[in-house]
Amino acid sequence: MPETNRQIVLDQIPQGRLGPEHFRLIETAPPTPADGEALVRTRYISLDAANRAWMQGATYRSALSSGQVMAGGAIGEVVESRDPSLAPGDLVSGDIGWQDYAAVPARRLQKLPRMEPVTHLMSVFGVAGLTAYFGLLECGQPKPGESVVVSAAAGSVGSLVGQIAKIKGCRVVGIAGGRAKCDWLKAELGFDEALDYKSGELKRLMREALPGGIDVYFDNVGGDIFEACLFAMNVHGRIACCGAVSQYDGPAPAHGPRGIPGLIVTKRLTLRGFIVSDFNAQRDAALKDLEGWVAEGRLKVQEDILEGLENTPAALIGLLAGENRGKRMVKV
Repeated sequence: MPETNRQIVLDQIPQGRLGPEHFRLIETAPPTPADGEALVRTRYISLDAANRAWMQGATYRSALSSGQVMAGGAIGEVVESRDPSLAPGDLVSGDIGWQDYAAVPARRLQKLPRMEPVTHLMSVFGVAGLTAYFGLLECGQPKPGESVVVSAAAGSVGSLVGQIAKIKGCRVVGIAGGRAKCDWLKAELGFDEALDYKSGELKRLMREALPGGIDVYFDNVGGDIFEACLFAMNVHGRIACCGAVSQYDGPAPAHGPRGIPGLIVTKRLTLRGFIVSDFNAQRDAALKDLEGWVAEGRLKVQEDILEGLENTPAALIGLLAGENRGKRMVKV
């Protein structure tokens, strides 16, 4: 055991955009696990837009407060265990936080299989892949031949949503920021069309790419893009509400998406919000599908791996600015 444990602390709650000044790196003694806990050495930290949302208030977890070790999902290795369900050397995932070592109740850790690359346990076989799978298939319920639109399409979830929709026989249109990402979605991931929301012409591009309207919209961003897609939805369309990254970082929007509730009523739309844990009972079946599609080459995995615990704040800030393609994580 080393003598120190590096931790990234949320030094202050941001009132505007998140910046490096909101974090602080400290060193403490490594914790000692109590009965029922395991001491875990962090290997990879997940970077997610939800990290920023936790700073705004309670969501599906409690809100973060200043002075707290920055929360976040991670993959780690058990160093010491005081619970019979875990042993040294076990690979686990959980809300381990931005630190080298953490003492975590064993009931809050999930034991993971050994595989290479281990990073796939955080991307396609982790929360990102399962979120894409359940959000699209259970909430969106796409049918062959339907038009599926996904926002933040080059991100960790969106890039998988589009590919799964193609596997299910749908026509897929992605919305992403910048020409380079849009070209990548089409050339590498097989999207039928990709629209650059930064062009300032999203509504026109949508009319051209989707003359028959949208049957399923997988929403990762909220805001103006949600509104544009809402107006293009077909009667009895389905919207899977996964996140609202456009509203996490910075001042509150001037207005909410227009067309609510009017268009929901007249188009008889179904909107469903969800989190991945809603579908824990179906997890094994989903992983079997995902593993099969990856092995067959039908589902491509894009990962964006940065190195160094000290670089985690910059990695999150960059993710919120749209720097990444695929799943972003930090190797500790």
